[in-house]
Amino acid sequence: MILPIGETLANLCGFAGMACIVVAYAYGTGKAAPNPYVQHGLNLAGSQLLTVSLLVNLNPASLVLEAFWSAIAIWGLVKAVRQGRAA
Repeated sequence: MILPIGETLANLCGFAGMACIVVAYAYGTGKAAPNPYVQHGLNLAGSQLLTVSLLVNLNPASLVLEAFWSAIAIWGLVKAVRQGRAA
C-alpha cells in the first residue's frame, strides 16, 4: 500500500474512475461531434481516480496504462484549448 487511505475508499475511487472512462467512451461514440472538454475531461478524471485506486492496490502495468491515458487526455484538452483560441 502506497497511499494512506482505506481500501474501500480506494475501490470506490477505482469504480468512479472506471465509470468516467466508460461514460467518456460512450459519449464519444454516441455523439456526432463530441465536446472535447467533456470527452477528454472525463477521461482525465477517470484515469486519475483509477490511479488513486492503483496506488493502494498496486498493479504496475495498469498504473503505466493510466499514466498514458492521462497524458493522452491532457494532450486532447490542450488541443481543444488551442483550437478554441484559433477560432
